[in-house]
Amino acid sequence: MRLLWLFLGLTAVVLISFAIWGDGFESQFTVEGSIAWLRSHGNWAWFAAIMLLASDLVLPIPSTVVFTALGILYGPWLGGLIGTVGFALGGFIAYGACRGFGERIAQRLLGDRDYQRGRQLFEKAGGWIVVLSRWLPVLPEVISCIAGLTRMPVAQYSIALICGSAPVAFAFAVLGHAGRDQPMLAVIASMVMAPILWFVAGKIVKRHERAAEN
Repeated sequence: MRLLWLFLGLTAVVLISFAIWGDGFESQFTVEGSIAWLRSHGNWAWFAAIMLLASDLVLPIPSTVVFTALGILYGPWLGGLIGTVGFALGGFIAYGACRGFGERIAQRLLGDRDYQRGRQLFEKAGGWIVVLSRWLPVLPEVISCIAGLTRMPVAQYSIALICGSAPVAFAFAVLGHAGRDQPMLAVIASMVMAPILWFVAGKIVKRHERAAEN
């Protein structure tokens, strides 16, 4: 039960952030506004984009719009790569910060029973949870925090995070480069590619784990 309340509490915090600053950020970070903001940083626009996307952890940054702007400025490949780094960085920060609380604090916060349930859940299905959360609003930050708190294995989380982040970033970068005519194609592409990448990566991880055990 505590795990559920934690999930709801974190979700509420993110939603409050959207309620307070969401309209302002959406009006500023349109595609054209994002392009202008990035260009204002000159040769450091790529770094500014990474920091902006990583700040989505605490601010309501319209990530898909920034990905689209990166595709226009840098092309589909470099723009997608920059977007992936920034998007994943936010996930790593959330995971690392919550994992840094330590096992004792996590157990006190969740209670021993919910803590063990959370660990079992993220050990078994954490990869899928992380991957699928990356193309949904609000959930990426919340899931990353819970994954860190329940001490989801670092390697498993890292691979799942990349598998979930890259398709979204590249899909919208391609969309921006191509002209932004059909945004639903980018959403569908990211939804399809993320699970496929994790399925393949998950098989490879399990194979290495079995080999290490033997």
